[in-house]
Amino acid sequence: MIHKQFEEEEKLGEECGVFGIYDFDGNDIASTIYYGLFALQHRGQESCGIAVSDTRGPKGIVKSHKGMGLVNEVFTPEVLTGLKGDIGLGHTRYSTAGSSTRENAQPLVLNYIKGTLGLAHNGNLINAPELRRELEYTGAIFQTTIDSEVIAYHIARERVRSASAEEAVSRAMDKIKGAYSLIVMSPRKLIGARDPFGFRPLCIGKRDHAYILASETCALETIGAELVRDVEPGEIVTITPDGIRSDKSHCLPREQEARCIFEYIYFARPDSHFDGVSVYQSRILAGRYLAADSPVEADLVVGVPESGNAAALGYSLESGIPYGTAFVKNGYVGRTFIKPGQSSRESSVKVKLNVLSEAVKGKRVIMIDDSIVRGTTSGRIVKMLREAGAEEVHMRVSSPPFLYPCYFGTDVPAREQLLAYNRSVEEIRQVIGADSLAYLRVERLGEMIGGLPHCTGCFTGQYPLAPPTEDIRGNFER
Repeated sequence: MIHKQFEEEEKLGEECGVFGIYDFDGNDIASTIYYGLFALQHRGQESCGIAVSDTRGPKGIVKSHKGMGLVNEVFTPEVLTGLKGDIGLGHTRYSTAGSSTRENAQPLVLNYIKGTLGLAHNGNLINAPELRRELEYTGAIFQTTIDSEVIAYHIARERVRSASAEEAVSRAMDKIKGAYSLIVMSPRKLIGARDPFGFRPLCIGKRDHAYILASETCALETIGAELVRDVEPGEIVTITPDGIRSDKSHCLPREQEARCIFEYIYFARPDSHFDGVSVYQSRILAGRYLAADSPVEADLVVGVPESGNAAALGYSLESGIPYGTAFVKNGYVGRTFIKPGQSSRESSVKVKLNVLSEAVKGKRVIMIDDSIVRGTTSGRIVKMLREAGAEEVHMRVSSPPFLYPCYFGTDVPAREQLLAYNRSVEEIRQVIGADSLAYLRVERLGEMIGGLPHCTGCFTGQYPLAPPTEDIRGNFER
C-alpha cells in the first residue's frame, strides 16, 4: 500500500528534520530548538515536537511537548517557557511509514532500566518489520507505528549490556538497515549518528559554549551558530562537556556511500550545504547542464517555485535566454506535497500558484521543474501557462525520469504510478501537453554535486543495498 498522500498530491515527500543542542553554560535551549525547527519546517509540516532535560537537575527527567501541525502552531510562548533544560532535541515530521497521528510525532522519549532516552530520526529502515517482530516476540509493547520506535527500542535494549549510550547506538547500528540520521539524548550526552551510506544529511554546529546537531546547515545559520563539520556517513559523534568523540567503525569506503540526490535537487533549502556542497550551486549546475544538453529557442526561462527557480536561473545563464518570474506563489500554503489530507489536486495547484499573464503572454516559455512524478501537476501548470497566453511551453526537468520506487525515505511510489514507467519521453510530453520535454541525464548527477557518491535507485533501479522483501512505506493501518 502506497502512502495515501500520493492519491492526492504530485510532489515528493521526504521524512523529517532533526535538531539537537547541548548548552554547556546551562542556558535554557527550548527557544533555540524552536527556531531550529522553524528553519527545518520545509522537511515536515505534519507534526513536530521538542524534548529537553536539565543536566544539573535530577538525572533522567525529560520534559516534552509535541503535536500535529506547524512549529508555530504547536509551540506557544507558554509551552516553551515550561520546557526548562540545557540539553534537548526537536523534530519536524512528514510520514513515509506510520500513520499521521500525534502518537507518531517525535521526539520519542523512553523510560527504561537505565533511565531515559530521547530519539529523533530522519529516514526509513528497510528491515523494520522483522526487527519489530523480533522485539514483539520478546515482549516489547509498541506505542507507535513508526520505524523510529524500533530504533529506540534496540538502542535501549543494547544499552543494558553496553558500557555507554554511544556503544548502545553502535550496537543498534549493527542491526538496523536503511536510511537514518539520528539524534539521541541521554541524561548527560547528545549523540548523532548517520547511516553508513549517508542517505540523509546531519551536521555539527557550535554557538558560544553550545554544540548543535541538525539536518541542515540553514538551521545553524538561523540560530547564529557556525558550522563545525558534517557528520560523516557511518559516523557516531558523542557530545559531552569534555568535547566531541567520534566513532567511525561503521564507515564504508567512500565509493560505497550513497547520498540521496534529491536532497540537492529538491528537499534541502537552497541556502544549505550538504557534505561540503552548496545546494543552490548544485541546482544552478543542473540548469546549466539542461541548457547545454537540451537547448531550445525561446523568449523566457521560468522556474516552478521554489526548487525549480535556481535550476531555471542556471538554464538562463548557460543559454542566454532571459530569466523571469511567471508564477506567484501563495506563501501561506506551504509545500503542496507535504500537507496531508488535501481533497483535490486541482485546488491545491491553483491555490498554491497563479500565473503572471503579463510575463508570459505571446512568449515562448521554458518551464523548469525539479521532477515529474505522476504528471498531473506538470500537466496543469503547462495548461495554466497556455491559458495565460504563452505561445509555446517547453518543459525541462532538473532530474532524470523516475522509473523505480524509493525505499530509503523518499516517497517515490510503485512503478505503475510513475508517469515515466513504460513511457518514452515523447509519450510523457504528450501526456503533459508541452511543446517539448527533456530531463537531466543520469550522468550529470555526479557532476552536479562535485563527484560525491550518491544513490540513483529511483532512476536506474540500482540500489546501494537490496530493497526490502516487505514494503511498509505508507503502511498506515496495522
